[in-house]
Amino acid sequence: MTDASQLGFANLPFLAHRKSVKKGFEFTLMVVGESGLGKSTLVQSLFLTNFFGNKNNPPAIERISQTVSIDATTVDIEEKGVKLRLTVVDTPGFGDAVNNTQCWQPVIDYVNEKYEQYLRDESGLNRRNIEDHRVHCCLYFINPIGHGLKPLDIEFMKQLHHLVNIIPVIAKADTLTAPELKKLKLRVMQEIRDNGIQVYTGEGDDDDEAEFRELRESMPFSIVGSNTLLEVNGKRVRGRLYPWGVVEVENKDHCDFVKLRNMLIRTHMQDLKDYTQDMHYENFRKKKLIEGSPGHHSMANVVTAAVSGGPDKTMVAKEREMDELRRQMAMLQAQLAAQQNTV
Repeated sequence: MTDASQLGFANLPFLAHRKSVKKGFEFTLMVVGESGLGKSTLVQSLFLTNFFGNKNNPPAIERISQTVSIDATTVDIEEKGVKLRLTVVDTPGFGDAVNNTQCWQPVIDYVNEKYEQYLRDESGLNRRNIEDHRVHCCLYFINPIGHGLKPLDIEFMKQLHHLVNIIPVIAKADTLTAPELKKLKLRVMQEIRDNGIQVYTGEGDDDDEAEFRELRESMPFSIVGSNTLLEVNGKRVRGRLYPWGVVEVENKDHCDFVKLRNMLIRTHMQDLKDYTQDMHYENFRKKKLIEGSPGHHSMANVVTAAVSGGPDKTMVAKEREMDELRRQMAMLQAQLAAQQNTV
């Protein structure tokens, strides 16, 4: 086809890109882990922004009975004309109490609350300007001196992996030698598999297979965070100074900070949002629709009436007939959807 006979729809990707840039992007990152593992430092290192101010950890006496709280901070970042509204959700108090039973419940409630809010907005009158506050990614910090996952780590991820994309990271990896770190990574991933925990590993085409293979092999990411600038071989780098040398944050031979940053910001941010929309949110939405469907309530009413000697048999039969019609309609809709997907 010659240039003169081209229709011009090849410009559609550029139009979509321009519209997306004009609208801006939203992303919500949650960080979970015990106090003192460097969560705030890592987030500031990733986005070069001070989200939490000069926050100090409370003394041990205050943490004995401390409960988990949720702190969400939103900032607007712009780079080369692209605007990003970034929300970082911190969970101070997680794992710090003597009794950590059900300490993951406030996190579950927060994630579900944001799904509920999005569902209400999506079902409302003004659907054009819906703000997306759903949690798209959860960085879970693992203590490097634990020789593997603690029972709290396992239980938290088992409770949350079906609600949010979990990415495990080994905090303060500079406290371990290279052989120790390699051994810990293998043990953590084996314990994750043994407990049936689903962590985010990304999904890509054949062209991206090498990239996703590297991502899977790097998990859990070994992380070192620092906002201190040091001079090494005539260059200024961010790192940590020790008597034996300098640990460079952005050196791939020292830690996986660059891999994590590239995955979160450059290559997988949209994929994390899409997976949240297509999997986690759709599962939540389906559950809510089933719970709120007329058939769900009518069948519950029929059972209640039958037990309590309520309406007569004719009404009960009518209710059952209506439920059967709804079930058949749902089956037809599912068949039509399957046919459309195969076309």
